[in-house]
Amino acid sequence: MKATLAAFLAVLLCVERVSSLVCFHCDNESTNWNCLSMKTCDDTDKYCVTKYLGGGYGENRKQSISKGCSPMCPQGGVDLGVMAFSVKCCETHLCNVSGAAGVKSSFTVLAVGALASLLYVFGAKL
Repeated sequence: MKATLAAFLAVLLCVERVSSLVCFHCDNESTNWNCLSMKTCDDTDKYCVTKYLGGGYGENRKQSISKGCSPMCPQGGVDLGVMAFSVKCCETHLCNVSGAAGVKSSFTVLAVGALASLLYVFGAKL
């Protein structure tokens, strides 16, 4: 892994100017480590995009990460506690290295929500 990264950095230092955007690319990977292949985007693509979909709780959590190029920026996200979806975009070469961790499902949020619901239901009956 270190040798690949060193070779990649050497190539970047030798390249004077690249006209097309270069982004990390992957489709429906379970980990961000599988999303380190690079893709030269089309001339119409202006953004690198990372899409994250995750759900479940505890040991039963699953996630899907997809990365690539896009001509527009569909940025946004939803976190429902047991399920989350987010799209992050950026405009520079290889800027989509992260796993869109800004919106990920949280067991704590789920537990607090469930507890608040129970307290409301049982509190209303007392």
